[in-house]
Amino acid sequence: MRVENIKLRHLRVEDETRFRSAVDEFKATEPDWAFAFAFDESGPFSDYVEKLALWTKGKNLPEAFVANTFLVGLVGDTIVGRVSIRHTLNDFLARIGGHIGYGVVPSHRNRGYATEMLRQALPVASAIGIDRVLITCDDNNPASRRVIEKNGGIYDGVIASPESDVPKRRYWINIGDQI
Repeated sequence: MRVENIKLRHLRVEDETRFRSAVDEFKATEPDWAFAFAFDESGPFSDYVEKLALWTKGKNLPEAFVANTFLVGLVGDTIVGRVSIRHTLNDFLARIGGHIGYGVVPSHRNRGYATEMLRQALPVASAIGIDRVLITCDDNNPASRRVIEKNGGIYDGVIASPESDVPKRRYWINIGDQI
């Protein structure tokens, strides 16, 4: 199933209310999952948007971060998810995190949005210069596993996660085969 009405794009200042709504929903339902990285809710939203723009250029990165492109998935005016494309892999990302991470706001799940966001993220990763992406998911997350496999993910095995009791499944996607 391809969801035609979802668009990926960079976060904008005018997205503040809908972005905060997505962050709040994640905090209420999955407080341990980071929808927004290093988001200071008390600071000006424009500062956060600028921070993300700098990270795309590899500037002012938090410790252990790599240059990354943060995109929100919108259906109409509603943020239904987000994608983070890491331009390179550090040791942690090479083992556990991968090149692309995604999340769908809980109230918008089971509609094909994650599959479509990942599909749209692959050409973005290719434009960055990534030909083969590593994507991981929790071993106990069959929905995420299906998202990756629908996008051409080739299973690479399971690895223990130092941050969790749940092992991570690793997949590779050869972007040229998918776009």
